[in-house]
Amino acid sequence: MAFLNQLHSQLGLMSWPLIVCSIITLALWLERSLTLLWTSLRGEQEKRRLRKEGLSYPDRDDKTPASVMLQGCRLLVEHQECSKAIREDLAAVWLQQQRGRLHSGLRVLTLVGVISPLLGLLGTVLGLINMFKSIGESGEPVTPALLADGLGLAMSTTAAGLLIALPAIAGAQLFGLWADRLLDRLTHELNRCNLFLEGLGLGGRA
Repeated sequence: MAFLNQLHSQLGLMSWPLIVCSIITLALWLERSLTLLWTSLRGEQEKRRLRKEGLSYPDRDDKTPASVMLQGCRLLVEHQECSKAIREDLAAVWLQQQRGRLHSGLRVLTLVGVISPLLGLLGTVLGLINMFKSIGESGEPVTPALLADGLGLAMSTTAAGLLIALPAIAGAQLFGLWADRLLDRLTHELNRCNLFLEGLGLGGRA
């Protein structure tokens, strides 16, 4: 509580909006990191296991929990009686759903990265207004030390806004690239599965 009171005294009116933005950024960083890491590691682990055991894709009646990659392959296996074009359409719709899931929260991170510097700038302007208002009402001589203290407190909100915006924008870009890479791997594996269902066996562990 004392820490929050100290932040409020340093950042002024914009302290709570900036604190909320920092909490959102931290929460999304943790959630996206764990989600994407789990999706990546689980998919690669199951793919290596299937290749090692000589099984290309899950059986049609296999209902055990699977990674995202095997869920997509299982969808194609369940519709193997359909034509290749229909399976490709199913895969496209499924991949679009996975894109939304893997990119979840990234727009919020981008929004926080845009809003945080503006909140910091607004806090600085409000701090300067209050500082000059106090100086005008005091009637005492203005000293460099007094101006330095007032300007330092006012500019602290801009610094806080930038410190929040940098990881928010960087996270949105990095997690977006990571999600796109996972989607490329999913697309590649679904294409392999579709060819396998057409009777075209593909060797290798790629």
